[in-house]
Amino acid sequence: MTQHAKSWTLKPGVMTLGDLRAVWAAPAKLILAAEAYPVIEASAAAVQAIVAKGDAAYGINTGFGLLAKTRIPDEKLEQLQRNLILSHSVGTGELLSDAVVRLIMLMKIGSLARGYSGVRPLIVDTLIALYNAGIMPAIPAKGSVGASGDLAPLSHMTLAMLGVGDVRVNGELMPAPEALAQAGIAPVVLAAKEGLALINGTQVSNALTLHGLFMAERLLEAAMVTGALSLDAAKGSDAPFDARVHAVRGQPGQILAAQMYRQLVAHSAIRASHLEGDERVQDPYSLRCQPQVMGACLDLIGNVGRTLLIEANAVTDNPLIFQDGPGGQAEIVSGGNFHAEPVAFAADTLALAIAEIGALAERRIALLIDATLSGLPPFLVRDPGVNSGFMIAHVTAAALASENKSLAHPASVDSLPTSANQEDHVSMATFAGRRLDDMAHNTAVIVGIELLAAAQGIDFHRPLKTSPHLEHVHHQLRQKVPFFDADRFFAPDIEAAKQMVLRGELSSTCKNLFAPLYA
Repeated sequence: MTQHAKSWTLKPGVMTLGDLRAVWAAPAKLILAAEAYPVIEASAAAVQAIVAKGDAAYGINTGFGLLAKTRIPDEKLEQLQRNLILSHSVGTGELLSDAVVRLIMLMKIGSLARGYSGVRPLIVDTLIALYNAGIMPAIPAKGSVGASGDLAPLSHMTLAMLGVGDVRVNGELMPAPEALAQAGIAPVVLAAKEGLALINGTQVSNALTLHGLFMAERLLEAAMVTGALSLDAAKGSDAPFDARVHAVRGQPGQILAAQMYRQLVAHSAIRASHLEGDERVQDPYSLRCQPQVMGACLDLIGNVGRTLLIEANAVTDNPLIFQDGPGGQAEIVSGGNFHAEPVAFAADTLALAIAEIGALAERRIALLIDATLSGLPPFLVRDPGVNSGFMIAHVTAAALASENKSLAHPASVDSLPTSANQEDHVSMATFAGRRLDDMAHNTAVIVGIELLAAAQGIDFHRPLKTSPHLEHVHHQLRQKVPFFDADRFFAPDIEAAKQMVLRGELSSTCKNLFAPLYA
């Protein structure tokens, strides 16, 4: 996908993570590459030829799931597809965010445009028109087991194309017919196979997990910054970041993380002040082992990104139309690409990384408030006793770290058969991806509390300064949150720090330092 100012030219099958990250972050006009249209048209023509021939073909002129043996008359094929969408629109719960819905629509457009799904260009163009008009289908978050595809949520997406149900425009809910009329978009009447092609697929599971991935990237960056800040606040040693230590182990994420920590803490006057005469021999693991833990998280996040990118470019509906059948004829093949097991495994892996980022940060908060370990005032406040300082802020961090432990339990090991045991093993990928948002917000709070605690520790070392990178982060925070000189209403400070983490502000001035994460 090529970016042109505020528009994107989508070339199906070759999207990058950078493309997906940009679409997640902000809307932009989407243009489908012209070379995609001939293959879409050929695939649609193949479906029409199958209908004209009269042979039974799953999803084209038969029922669905356990009803696949039921033959549908040609005059009822349009009704079959419309009924499919209406009956499968059974989602519940909160609506998915616009960022997630944009990813869903983009990936569905890209999948259909590869020319294996048998839909007309009209279907792809209508989805693009909705996307470009900022008409976001109202998709409830719950109701999919991640096979056979994300049927319920994708049906809610398709409702908007039919002019049924609600949509969201500029953050406001409105009836789909009204939104389509305002944008000059005609509701579609689905032809043979088109409804099935639209609702089969892993796009919802993948979009939710991509959302978790992009959140995890920001958490990783922020926690490396706050971890470095905590190191200086506790007058820890940078010796454990020595490149030789990590080279002899050879773990690539660890080597890269150690390099980043060295750069983050370089030229710190606080570090220089205790190079000589420090009685401590070794720091606690939450300081000393940051490259080992965060490097492992970095590697997991990278592996997840590779899996999700493959899935984002994939064709995952069923059945599929191949133009290279016997005698050069189109052939329809039933398979199971809608089974989202790769996404479920990726989401479960990502949950481990998000939980560990928060768990390590929580331990550093506990270290900073403990005067016997940090050398700082108890609970990071003057006149402790009268003031409780960071005592209960740490309790909040501990509560969220514990909650993440439960949420990190793998979803992919569960399966409940559906469709009268026709769909007898499912991935649970949709929940696996959906729970990442809760986990990411929990970890963002933990890292935000660490930012507040570490900055407080740095202030107690004045007039000594930390490194240039970390001084800038400290300055950014102090523009929003003043020094904690006595007990005050603390929740707004935590929220401000959390938002800095979620917006990527802690690494905003040293993006080049973190660029290797996305190489």
